[in-house]
Amino acid sequence: MVIGNWGLAEFEDTPPGHRSGFVAVVGKPNVGKSTLMNALLGEKVAIVSKKPQTTRAQIRGILTRPDAQIVFVDTPGIHKPRHRLGQAMVRAAIQTIPDADVVLFVVDSTEAPDAGDRHIARLIRERGEDRPAILVLNKMDCLRPEQVKDSVEAYWSLAPTPEGGAPPEPWDWMMISATQLANLDKLVDRIVARLPEGPRYYPPGQIADQDERHFAAELIREQALRHLRQEVPHAVAVVVDEHTARSTRLDYIAATIVVEKETQKGILIGKGGRTLRQIGADARHEIERMLGKQAYLELQVKVRKDWREDERELRRMGYSSDQ
Repeated sequence: MVIGNWGLAEFEDTPPGHRSGFVAVVGKPNVGKSTLMNALLGEKVAIVSKKPQTTRAQIRGILTRPDAQIVFVDTPGIHKPRHRLGQAMVRAAIQTIPDADVVLFVVDSTEAPDAGDRHIARLIRERGEDRPAILVLNKMDCLRPEQVKDSVEAYWSLAPTPEGGAPPEPWDWMMISATQLANLDKLVDRIVARLPEGPRYYPPGQIADQDERHFAAELIREQALRHLRQEVPHAVAVVVDEHTARSTRLDYIAATIVVEKETQKGILIGKGGRTLRQIGADARHEIERMLGKQAYLELQVKVRKDWREDERELRRMGYSSDQ
């Protein structure tokens, strides 16, 4: 798995007719955006959990094939923010729309469209102008056959429809299952057909543009989300303080898990340190899989009161909510 390999500045010439571009993956929290991107790439580049708002920042995943290179930009779920961190997350998602060559609007086909879906469709129409958009109805494996027509019609009604006419050509739709890999090849073909001709932006073997420190922090946070309940996981941030190669076979990683309250710190550590040890053990396993080598992971927990509302802390953690 090649991530953030900026040393590869030169690579083979782009073949004639090659297409390339950036694809914004937008939608509400928990509709399967990160699962979809991981499935499309065949590698885990974005953490996944059942808890909403798992993705906090833009994550780029790169899919290269002989005739095209797609740079997927996974985004935080667009929601009504309750703090400055939430505002930064929503802003990061919305900003991808006007910059994208294609917009994937991912929805949960098992649920009826709601005000959140209508708001996102409106943002795509207004911010995306005439950019191609594909409505991606995820979780088709959970629908009964007799439900498919109603689901498609309900969501397709969100596409911009000129008076007395059909939705404009830039809009399309596709039913998929990210977990079952259903229709993903067809979805990629439709994306490529809508990309402009252009060169490769990244070397063919690279699948993400984040560095190993970022991935390590996210994999630790993923395990905190997995092992903690209720509001505590949403108050967690992870900062990697050191990542050093001790040898060709071992990396040393020291990280700080940040929470907002002393009570949250106690829950995270657990009785006799049991919860923190489990988070560390599971995160180390994932980090070793990413690195392809052994890792020694050292974790500490610190309290930074109300960090989600603290602009200085948000900047330090890479979540700045500046306009």
